Amino acid sequence: MSNKTAIVIGAGIVGLAVTRALSIRGYKVTVFERNERAVGASIRNFGMVWPIGQPTGPLFDRAMLSRSIWTEIAAEAGIWHDEVGSLHMAYHDDELQVMQEYVDINRGLRDCALLTPQQALEKSPAVNPDNLKGALWSGTEMIVEARAAIGQIAQYLADKYGVTFYWNTAISEVNKTTVRSGTRTWEADEVFVCGGAEFETLYPELFAAAPITKCKLQMMRMIAQPDGWRIGPSLCGSLSMVHYPGFAVAPSLPKLRERYTEQYAEYLKWGIHVMASQNHTGELTIGDSHEYGLVHDPFDKEFINRMILDYLATFTSLKDTRVIQTWNGILPKLTNGQTELVLEPEQGVTIINGLGGNGMTLSFGLCEQLIAARSDVKA
Repeated sequence: MSNKTAIVIGAGIVGLAVTRALSIRGYKVTVFERNERAVGASIRNFGMVWPIGQPTGPLFDRAMLSRSIWTEIAAEAGIWHDEVGSLHMAYHDDELQVMQEYVDINRGLRDCALLTPQQALEKSPAVNPDNLKGALWSGTEMIVEARAAIGQIAQYLADKYGVTFYWNTAISEVNKTTVRSGTRTWEADEVFVCGGAEFETLYPELFAAAPITKCKLQMMRMIAQPDGWRIGPSLCGSLSMVHYPGFAVAPSLPKLRERYTEQYAEYLKWGIHVMASQNHTGELTIGDSHEYGLVHDPFDKEFINRMILDYLATFTSLKDTRVIQTWNGILPKLTNGQTELVLEPEQGVTIINGLGGNGMTLSFGLCEQLIAARSDVKA
């Protein structure tokens, strides 16, 4: 095992994933977080670990590696998780055709199947049966309650590996492998910059030169469904198929996108595709939209939330649709089609950023692969 030391800046999902990958190899890790707890995009999401969104190959394998790490940590730390899978519903023949092609191409590579309407309704009582033509089932998706799980992982890392966390400590300077917060300094063998705000402020020239923007997502939470009623799998409308690159293998997808461009022009303009997941208390997380730019209006748009709810009603039949919370999250988003940005601005310093909406799904796998590749210490 290593006797090296490392500093990780940012206690969101990427920072925690790096911390875990280092800790299991014997590094003594210190984590700095500018807030009293993680409050950014890592807790403002569905809590979905979402392999179906990734194309078959290295990214899907990375997602499944992440999933295995999630399940291991959740079991050890007592973190609630639900391996429920997902359903994408089809109400038109062209949607069903894309799903059929997806299943044919991925047969033997993934846990997926095309379901009849009756089979879909047996998977979830929350599916809208009206004019349902079928559904795509995937068994690889898992749900956690992100707003609780991120803090629980930090505590787990502190308890199991002796990771030291400095909360309410914003790092104002990185000089080689020494970091500064006000008048205090710390030094380690390696430094990892994992927070978006830290990347932008500590390395402004690199940030300005990077192919990166920011994405604002609007989301909502519905009241706990009555009498312990569960929706089963996470539920998705077919608009999600034109959002996630995992579906790009289907030859008929461009034709479906053409129809959506006409029928759902406003939805595509605001990057809206709609999904629903359920937490341990029975509440439903609903979303989302995608607005791009380096600076965003801090106020949510009511019409976007209304569009999300309207589309949700086309493929779900829920017991109680009262909204109890609304919020937005801001994610980094690469503009060059890449899935992550890894930079080494100076010896011993690594920046990891740009995972966009794939943080929950890819971070553990990405950081495990990165640290394993540069380390001669076996986990």
